[in-house]
Amino acid sequence: MSGFLTTFFNLDVMLRYLPDVLSGMLVAAGLGVAVVFTGLLLGLFLACVRTYRIWFWNVLIICFADIFRALPPLVLILLLYFGLPGVGLSLSGPMVLFVVLSLTLAAFAEEIFWAGFLSVERGQWEAGISTGLGVFGTLYYVALPQAVRLAIPPLVNRVLAITKMTALGSVIGVEEVLSATTTAQSFSGSATPLSLAAIAYLILFLPLAVAARLFERRRDKSQGR
Repeated sequence: MSGFLTTFFNLDVMLRYLPDVLSGMLVAAGLGVAVVFTGLLLGLFLACVRTYRIWFWNVLIICFADIFRALPPLVLILLLYFGLPGVGLSLSGPMVLFVVLSLTLAAFAEEIFWAGFLSVERGQWEAGISTGLGVFGTLYYVALPQAVRLAIPPLVNRVLAITKMTALGSVIGVEEVLSATTTAQSFSGSATPLSLAAIAYLILFLPLAVAARLFERRRDKSQGR
């Protein structure tokens, strides 16, 4: 038992590298917030554009959503980080991570919001337009509130899954939690920094997981399930 504690929970090692882990948590949290804000807004905007049913834009949006949902984010991160300098464009590690995860979340969010728009009965669109709201007014006042309400449950789980991918930044030198702890592990020769990483990720993401579960339970109760 003492050997296990010395290997995974060495107090001296924890205290030595705790500042690095805390700094990495701030980086991960900042990137996560930026990704969620940008990805959800972009996804909602693209879904709104699709409601106008302009075939050219719809084809582009569908292609975007399918490509970014199909490609593993790690592949895109490596492609942008190591490939863009070859064409004269160089992005920092945090910027590459932000761009890739934001676009990935936007692709999933667009499809989720679009499913919400499709659930709105056609009669409601026609009624809104006939009463003088127009297409934009009907979209904003009638369809959008319903689509957003229906999209929230699946979006919560998708947001949680994608924000955890900030750990992928470790492969391109982003000083987030995993990068800081793997560096600490190599210097200390102890697995304790990796235990710190697990604790840090629990602190960051367990509240989100619990909140998602509570939200789903509250939604089920409101619907009488």
